[in-house]
Amino acid sequence: MNGEKSTRKHRSSKPRKVLRRVAIVVLAAIAVLAVAFLTYASTYSRATPRAEVALGGSGDVAVTQTSTGYLFDGPGTDNALVFYPGGKVQCEAYAAQLLAIAQRGTDVFLVRMPLNFAFLNMDAADRVMADDEYNYQHWYVGGHSLGGAMAAVYAADHTSQLDGLVVLAAYPTKSLRSPGFRMLSVYGSEDGQADKLTSHADLRPDDYTEVVIQGGNHAQFADYGTQDSDGTATISAEDQQEQTAEAVEEFTQAMGS
Repeated sequence: MNGEKSTRKHRSSKPRKVLRRVAIVVLAAIAVLAVAFLTYASTYSRATPRAEVALGGSGDVAVTQTSTGYLFDGPGTDNALVFYPGGKVQCEAYAAQLLAIAQRGTDVFLVRMPLNFAFLNMDAADRVMADDEYNYQHWYVGGHSLGGAMAAVYAADHTSQLDGLVVLAAYPTKSLRSPGFRMLSVYGSEDGQADKLTSHADLRPDDYTEVVIQGGNHAQFADYGTQDSDGTATISAEDQQEQTAEAVEEFTQAMGS
């Protein structure tokens, strides 16, 4: 009898040992992946001096730090855009572009993302719009590249709370077809990913505006230098960003016309 009990105990311990080994292997794999991701994320594009100067604001736009990033507070009072930066790009690199937008009447909230990846905080706009300090009549969400794609995902789930989506060199991956919802897509003719930016037409809302900046590329919506696989721009970043600001102005002002 004692021998039988010993055998049963020995047999029952084998699955536990196997499970422990499997758990150790899985945890080790997770640790390796986590280290690899953190190493990958630690290398990112930083803001150039031009962007740093823009963080100082201008005569008609005050730039202040907020709990979520920065507010570009211009002469407008009705429209606000919550902006998600591109992947692996320091958020401050968008200062000049957002300053130009704010100067034309749409205040902009630039959101700082964890490890510079918008998919780590796709609901960041919730916190901005829930703040009782802000009383805008029209709210928009948007972003550049990966940030624009993540903003589009957020917008698809919050069309009733937003007036529209503004994407720079990005496209939606969820349906935005909701009554009254609007979308603006801006991209450069020399963008190395231009073919992708014209895809997913079936996901766009009926009220859709597309602006192609001739000579613009992917990276020049911000100031962080060049980007792999991007095309060569034939216009300056200043020109591209000014044309973008004009497009956003026309899009947001049309809401109140």
